[in-house]
Amino acid sequence: MNSAFEFLKENRIFHIATVDGDQARVRPFGFKMKRNNALYFCTGKAKEVYKQMVQNPNIEISSVGTDGTWLRIRGKISFDDSRESKAQAFEESPNLLKMYKKGVDDDNFVTLYFTEAVATLYSFTAPPKTLPLF
Repeated sequence: MNSAFEFLKENRIFHIATVDGDQARVRPFGFKMKRNNALYFCTGKAKEVYKQMVQNPNIEISSVGTDGTWLRIRGKISFDDSRESKAQAFEESPNLLKMYKKGVDDDNFVTLYFTEAVATLYSFTAPPKTLPLF
């Protein structure tokens, strides 16, 4: 595995962990894209996950590989509400239109990206390995 993005592409579902007050919250995500040399995701502004990330932009994502390895990316995120970012997301994943029917004009839809991130690949048979995002 050469990069965290490759790992996430091969292992489609990952989980995002946020903080809600003093409680951890985890939920599955699937969408990811590369934009401006940053790792992007998307969500809806009406969701609790969005509200939690606004309150505390420090998150961690985790994904498990079919070979028994797992990836953790820990860092800080920022939001990108630009039309260009939204357009790229809908171009890369047209299925998003099932949830966000107005596409780039959907005020509920927002993209987010890591501004700081450390990606580490773990295994039961090898020491942890830091991976570049791309």
